[in-house]
Amino acid sequence: MSQLTFAEAEFAIKKKKTRREIFLEKMDKLIPWKKLEQQLIKKYHKGKTGRPPYPLPVMLRVHAMQLFYNLSDPAMEDALYEIESMRQFAGLRLSGNLPDETTILNFRHFLEEHKFGKMIFKTINGHLAEQGLILREGSIVDATILSAPSSTKNSSGERDPEMYQTKKGNQWHFGMKMHIGTDDAFGLIYSIATTSANVHDIAVADQLLHGAEQRVWGDAGYLGIGQRPEHQGREVDWQIAMRPGQRAKLPEGDPVAKLERLKAGVRAKVEHSFFYIKRIFGYNKVRYRGLAKNLPRTPSGFIYLPGSVI
Repeated sequence: MSQLTFAEAEFAIKKKKTRREIFLEKMDKLIPWKKLEQQLIKKYHKGKTGRPPYPLPVMLRVHAMQLFYNLSDPAMEDALYEIESMRQFAGLRLSGNLPDETTILNFRHFLEEHKFGKMIFKTINGHLAEQGLILREGSIVDATILSAPSSTKNSSGERDPEMYQTKKGNQWHFGMKMHIGTDDAFGLIYSIATTSANVHDIAVADQLLHGAEQRVWGDAGYLGIGQRPEHQGREVDWQIAMRPGQRAKLPEGDPVAKLERLKAGVRAKVEHSFFYIKRIFGYNKVRYRGLAKNLPRTPSGFIYLPGSVI
């Protein structure tokens, strides 16, 4: 066993655990790393020549931290040099070799090439369901807009062709939409879809439902969802909100108004999800061009837990 460096020795005797350490310890225990490695190992570095690759468990954990903290490839490399808790999470030593930004970029491209993002999300959700953390009786569906650069001052001289503008209230937004489905008990995200911002929420709702739910909650944007052809035959109690203008006309104390408040209380779980995704994890705008590259940057790329502090 190699000797501890001064940085590792000082880190080991410090008096307090940081929020980052606590969060990474939770993720270390919660994520089924062995299952993910078994899914990826068959194609990892297959047919490649040159120097031996970094071990898959190391790169998988580095990729996870890049998603947790929404870091670019150079920023992830810098973090590995600067932050001991992140090195320990990845199983790296400051005295040894650390992945550079090109290695981190190549691993991300490897995941994109083989479309492993959805597989990772599905594997983790299956693991959480086995632990009883995802319930299937009720679902909440909603969507949020992620902004994209609208400038044409780039090499192509045009906006991202997969991003579009849409009007919300009195304001125009340019970018993409992230549609999610969560369970109505814990608010854990179990399904996700991405579209251009101009696609209506209701158009992809069938991609968010798993088919076993008994009730579905949604805002007024999902009115009429039960009459759409793709939902015919579903034995579901559709709990869709009334339009704000109609609700405002209800007298105080009206039973329908009370019911609408109860619906809003349940739907709030999905709003909490968006708060953590966009404000805590920092995914309020896209990092890359195109929907395919940005999908793994959303929580589908790894995991989202309500109440996690990073």
